[in-house]
Amino acid sequence: MLKGIPKLLSPELLKALSEMGHGDRLVIADGNFPAESKGKDAIVIRCDGHGIPEILEAVLTVFPLDDFVDKAAWLMQVPGGGEEPEIWKKYRDIIEKHERKGTELLADMPKPEFMEETRKAYLIIASGESALYANIMLQKGCV
Repeated sequence: MLKGIPKLLSPELLKALSEMGHGDRLVIADGNFPAESKGKDAIVIRCDGHGIPEILEAVLTVFPLDDFVDKAAWLMQVPGGGEEPEIWKKYRDIIEKHERKGTELLADMPKPEFMEETRKAYLIIASGESALYANIMLQKGCV
């Protein structure tokens, strides 16, 4: 057992997070996201039964966002300019809590571009999140 590591971060997930280098990306995907088909070249780790806010909170305790770039976290836009999902506010609060630059690092990305960028991700965490358009992509920074 280790101290200070959120219980949600399994040994498999900690290993994958630690293997990532500066600039590598991870996607925390909602329950509707096609993680296996979009992540053919990525490591896919399932976190069924957990929502994205709790996963994001746990991940950001050990995972620095890249502050050498303008944006290091992206939300999948709702197609057609639909209303912003309520869950995005939770993401902003979590990022503000863990990152010096806070939500300055956060942007949204059109769904087709988000799906394409997912194909380049190192890691996809497939959650049990039921909120629609709850997917978030993070770019790793330096400690």
